[in-house]
Amino acid sequence: MAGLVRMQGRVGRPLLIALIVIVIVGVLGYAYASPYVALERLIRAADSRDVQTVDEYVDYPALRESLKLQVTGLLTRRLDVQHNGNPLAAIGAMIGVALIGPLVDAYATPDGVAALLNGMPPRGEPGERPPAPPAAPADGATARPPAPGSGPGAANGQTPPQPPQTTAGYRGVNEFVVSYQHGVGDTRYSAIFRRNGLFMWKLSAVDLNG
Repeated sequence: MAGLVRMQGRVGRPLLIALIVIVIVGVLGYAYASPYVALERLIRAADSRDVQTVDEYVDYPALRESLKLQVTGLLTRRLDVQHNGNPLAAIGAMIGVALIGPLVDAYATPDGVAALLNGMPPRGEPGERPPAPPAAPADGATARPPAPGSGPGAANGQTPPQPPQTTAGYRGVNEFVVSYQHGVGDTRYSAIFRRNGLFMWKLSAVDLNG
């Protein structure tokens, strides 16, 4: 009987070690894949305007602050280029500052998140807003927002831009970056996710400089 117990112990110990290793590898694998999972879930939720799920994956206070800084920088660079002795530059600056608040308010929403994740960042234009939710298809499938330049605003004979080229990857242990570019030489921008716990990630910032 004692020999049988010892044999079971010898057999059971390697099995237990193997199970522990499998669990550890599985946890590490899911931890590594977790930002990709969060990105996919957020895209689906934003496209379908599932507000509750979008709220789970977006840090709105951090995103608003980032949008404010990025749009301010965008307008500042634009005014610097346009200044060159232009007496209307001061007026343009005041108008630009007035645009920042409404633009940030418009993009720190599920509609704005959908635009950011579909290659349509804010451009700092007067009255700019993210595209409205698309009409639901007859078959019930989720439709993605139109590409920038498509729809009624593109009725000028120009070819609508193609979907952006997208790359995604870690930029540090706690930061995951999704970069968008519509073509070679075009300006890139990035959506930045930050870790919130071991497996949770939230969209927290944008980088309009790429």
